[in-house]
Amino acid sequence: MTTNLTDGAPPPVPEHGMDVWFVGNRSALFWLALKAGFWTVLTLGFYRFWMKTRLRRWYWSAIRPGGHPLEYVGDPWEKLLGFFIAVVILTFYIGIVNLLLMFVSFSFFQNSFVGYFTSAIGVIPVWFYAQYRARRYVLGRTRWRGVRFGLEKGAWGYAWRALVHWLLTICTAGLLWPRMTFYLDKYKTDRTFFGSAKMLQGGRWPMLYRAAWPFMVAILCSTALIVTLVWLDPLFSREDGSWSAFFEDIDTLIDSETFDVGWERPFRLLLLIPALLGLIYGAVHYRFASKRILANHKHAVGVQMSSKLNSLRVSMIYVLGTTIAYFILIGGVVGIVLLAFVLLGPDTFIQAQLGASNPFGDWPRWVSLGVLGALYLSVFLFWGVLHNAFVTFPLMRHMAVTLRLENTAGLSQVSQRARDEFAEAEGFAEALDLGAAI
Repeated sequence: MTTNLTDGAPPPVPEHGMDVWFVGNRSALFWLALKAGFWTVLTLGFYRFWMKTRLRRWYWSAIRPGGHPLEYVGDPWEKLLGFFIAVVILTFYIGIVNLLLMFVSFSFFQNSFVGYFTSAIGVIPVWFYAQYRARRYVLGRTRWRGVRFGLEKGAWGYAWRALVHWLLTICTAGLLWPRMTFYLDKYKTDRTFFGSAKMLQGGRWPMLYRAAWPFMVAILCSTALIVTLVWLDPLFSREDGSWSAFFEDIDTLIDSETFDVGWERPFRLLLLIPALLGLIYGAVHYRFASKRILANHKHAVGVQMSSKLNSLRVSMIYVLGTTIAYFILIGGVVGIVLLAFVLLGPDTFIQAQLGASNPFGDWPRWVSLGVLGALYLSVFLFWGVLHNAFVTFPLMRHMAVTLRLENTAGLSQVSQRARDEFAEAEGFAEALDLGAAI
C-alpha cells in the first residue's frame, strides 16, 4: 500500500508495531561493489570514499522498517577531506610525539623498548576515539522517514571508559567482559537520538552472561585439553613433564627429518582443531547474542525494540561466506599465476620469481611496478567484493529481518533534529583502518 505525503509530512505510524524488511539483491550488490572496486584500483585508492558511500546508500535503502527505507546522505568529499585532516594530525603525533618518547627512552632507560611501548599505548585511546567519531558521523548522516539520527559528543569520554573497562577485563582474565560490553554499549546508546527522541539502554550487565556460556565452555574444554596433553597424560615421554621439555620436543619435531620424537599418541593433537573451532564459534555467538539481548532492552519514549537474531545462523554465515569468498579468491589467484606461467613461459616465469629477470621484458621499471601494484590492489579489492556479497550482505539481511519495533506510539511525537557538522568526518577511522567495513 502506498501512502501519499501531504506537505512533506512523514507517513502515518502503524498502531501495532512494524517489521523490518530487506529488499536488496545479492547480484546487484556484487556488480556495484565490483564496479566501485575497479574505479578504486584505477584511482590508486582515492575512489574508496565514493565506493563506501555508494555501498552504504545501497545497504541503507535495502533496510526498510515498516516498509520505509533508511537513507544515507553522507558526502564522499567530507570523507576525503576528513581523511587528510586526520593524516596531518596523526603525522604530527607520529613524527613529534614519538621523537620525544624515543629521546626520553634512550636518555633514561638506555633502550628503545620503552619508547615503542609508550607510543603503542598512546595510540589506543585515539583508536577508541576514532570508533566513536565514526559512529557519530554515520548516525548523523542517516535518516528514516525524513528524520535524522544523531549521537551526542563524547568521543574522549568513550575512549577513557573503554581503557578502564579493558583494563578491568584483562585483570579479571575476561570474567568482566560482559560488564565492559554492556557499559560501553550503554554509553553510546544513551547518547543516541532519532530526531528529538532519545534512546536508552535498559537491563543490567549480568544478563549478558547468557550470551557468553558457549565461549566459556570452549575455554574450559580447551584448557582441560592442554592440561591433559601437557601434564595429566603428556604427549612427550620425558619424566619431568615441564613446559621447557614440551617446547624442546616441538623444536626437535620441527628440526627432525623423520618427525619422530617419541610422542605418545600424537594423533590427539587433532583435538586442538575442534577446540579452536569452539573458541571461534563462542566468540561469534557472544558478539551477536549480546547484540540481541541488548537490542531487546533498548527503548525510547513510546518505542520498544525486539530482536530475534540467531547466533547459530550468524556463525554459519561467517563460516560459509568466508569459505566461499576465500575459495573463489584463491581460485582466481591460481588462475592468474597459471595464465602468467603460460604467457611468460616456464623459464621466464621461474626466473622472475627468483628475481633474475624482468617478467615484463623491456618495459620500464616504473611500469612494471605499476602493473604489479595494480594486481596487488585488485586481489584485495576483489576479496572485499566477495566479502560484501557472501558475508556482509546475508549478515545485514538477517539482522534486519529479525528486528522489529514492538511499540511505535512514540514515533508520532518525534520532531526533526539539527544537522551535525563534522570537520574530519570518519578521517581518524580511515587513517587507523577502522572504516573499511560498512
